[in-house]
Amino acid sequence: MKVWVKLLIGAVLGVILGFFLPQNISFAGRIIETAHTIALNIGRYTAIPLLFFALVIGIYELRAAGKFWPLVGRTFLILIVTSIFVISLGIAVTFIFPPERVPIIMEDQVSAIGLDAELFFVHLFPANMLNLITGESVFIFPLMICAFFFAIGLTFDNHHSKLLITITDSLSRMFFHIAAFFSEILGIVIIAISAYWAVRYRAVIDHGPFKSIILLLLIFSLILGLLILPALLYLLRKKQNPWMFLYGTLAPAIASFFSGDINFCLPVLMHTSKANLGIKRRSASVTVTLFTTFGRSGSAMVAAIALIVIVKSYSSLGISAQDIVSIIVNALALTFLLGQHGSSAAFVCLAALCSTYGRGFENGYLILKPIAFFLIALGTFLDVMIAALGSFIVAKLSGFKEARTMSSFV
Repeated sequence: MKVWVKLLIGAVLGVILGFFLPQNISFAGRIIETAHTIALNIGRYTAIPLLFFALVIGIYELRAAGKFWPLVGRTFLILIVTSIFVISLGIAVTFIFPPERVPIIMEDQVSAIGLDAELFFVHLFPANMLNLITGESVFIFPLMICAFFFAIGLTFDNHHSKLLITITDSLSRMFFHIAAFFSEILGIVIIAISAYWAVRYRAVIDHGPFKSIILLLLIFSLILGLLILPALLYLLRKKQNPWMFLYGTLAPAIASFFSGDINFCLPVLMHTSKANLGIKRRSASVTVTLFTTFGRSGSAMVAAIALIVIVKSYSSLGISAQDIVSIIVNALALTFLLGQHGSSAAFVCLAALCSTYGRGFENGYLILKPIAFFLIALGTFLDVMIAALGSFIVAKLSGFKEARTMSSFV
């Protein structure tokens, strides 16, 4: 059975379970929340070692072939163009199909949510390099920096590092197989995750005014992720079948929507990138890391739409063209800082956008706190689809794409 079919069946079973669980029994709620946490940890279990050894051997081979920096350059070019396109399109759709006014439901916030740019740079170089491998870090770009220096070390003396190169390559392949195993069992794991998702959805579905923004975001995100982004492949390369790409990315798409956690999706994304999309490991390890760190434009777009809905709901002045440009620029800048927030990117981005917008809306993000999990889910779904598409295009342009048939998909 295909991985995406297992995930879909598990997700459907979990949603049904979540809708039938009694809401007034706290014991059942604690069990499902604990099961959700355990399930997320299982999904993240292989992410760090998988990425680290794949990055080390990938960067080493790319540098040896003189293709590392050209690959990075293409990745950032596509990343920026995609981010501008996605954020601008999302904002345009909000004005074409404006949702209803959202209600004021201000909840207590123990500590303000914010996006600390200083911490982004502080976390790049921890006091102990080994903490990146042995710790519980969710910010994967420092792992890439560590892998880069490790790869440089491998080129210092080929005679003495030959054995270590072989061992690193073997570890990379081994963790790919381990990640493949965990991808196969995610169909069971996702039952707890989707059940917890359904429980939270039930808690907000009765708020009528939220239904409009939920419907707008859901429909547009699905159209963007499942139709528009794959269709871009046909426009760029008319011989490329966009539906084959879509079929190959269904597994990480399902995992990302219900988990809302980019690190949970990394093993299955890496597995399907190689097995379904034919992206070589050396390319996928670098591009997936860069896109999931600096290319969180899906989360930024969801946050930008949410900000506009909040402002239009409670301001009679409207939103000027200058405000729209400012929101686009700020959202684009924030995409480069969201990598340190693996499971809350969209809501953190909304809080940061509210802060930069000002005019009394600094705490406006609290209005949408009841549906924060939904914003995060859609943002993560789009982030993963954009990462898969960007990695596919870069691999195609760089000669790191192998032929695959749909019958061989996992």
